[in-house]
Amino acid sequence: MEKVRVLDYPTEKPLTLRERIVEFIKDSVITGRLKPGERVPEQEIAESFGISRTPIREAFRQLESDGFITVTPRKGAVVSPITDRDVREFYAIKSLLEGFAARTSCQTLTQKEIKRLESLNAQMKKHADRDDVKGFFKLDNQFHDTFLKACGNEKLCVLVHHLVQQFERFRITALSLPGRMKDSVKQHDEIIDAFRRKDAELVERLVSANAERGRDMLVEEIHKGVSKN
Repeated sequence: MEKVRVLDYPTEKPLTLRERIVEFIKDSVITGRLKPGERVPEQEIAESFGISRTPIREAFRQLESDGFITVTPRKGAVVSPITDRDVREFYAIKSLLEGFAARTSCQTLTQKEIKRLESLNAQMKKHADRDDVKGFFKLDNQFHDTFLKACGNEKLCVLVHHLVQQFERFRITALSLPGRMKDSVKQHDEIIDAFRRKDAELVERLVSANAERGRDMLVEEIHKGVSKN
């Protein structure tokens, strides 16, 4: 793992120690400083933060739940691989559930909520222009949450939130691929236009296609990695 000083790691708002460690390791995985199968250097992180290993192990539990690492007794934590099958299965479920939610919310989405979608996508474009994946990701969550909440199905919302949180790494990795953020902004413009026209079938297809595009780009990247090895 490339040596990175903690002071070089930016934070947008005050975070707890556990949250700082979680963000630090996530960033290391996404940027490739920690690669799949590589052991997470617990001792090095403890020394960099000037802390004991206890908060690091607390962070590990969250990172394992989020799919970033796998913790094995007596072996420590290693970066989890991203497999073709895992990606396809996750995005298949995401595509179906979010597409259904979008279709359901199409007739109930208010003008205020459509304006919110427009505002969020405009902000995402700025983050895409700056190549700011983390900022884009947060706004993207809010974009999808807007029509998820509008569908009125609380159990569906909980299910989707749990799913996307569990596979957060896949989505961030896909967004970090060249051109994906700008591509997503264009897809969002089409989704917003379909919501304006209250075209439920089109909205469902476009939201599903948005997920499928992320899947295709990530699968392609996985195959490139395999061919290089």
